[in-house]
Amino acid sequence: MEQTPDPEAATLAATSSRDPELGLRAVATLRGLVEALEALQVDNARAKGWSWQDIAGRLGVTKQAVHQKHGPRGRSGPGR
Repeated sequence: MEQTPDPEAATLAATSSRDPELGLRAVATLRGLVEALEALQVDNARAKGWSWQDIAGRLGVTKQAVHQKHGPRGRSGPGR
């Protein structure tokens, strides 16, 4: 019986693949993980009293960009 690989391990393995199907799927998966990690850490920073400017500086974007993306109106989905 063949085991289904761990999605993170499969994504990392695909980074060195010459198969564009695997590579592009890995890019999409990594993009989703980065978005989730960014949202989590922005929430953590805001909960600790960080300003939008502080967060933006760490992310290398403008405070307007981070506020638009993660501020009250920029959020969508359940629990946001």
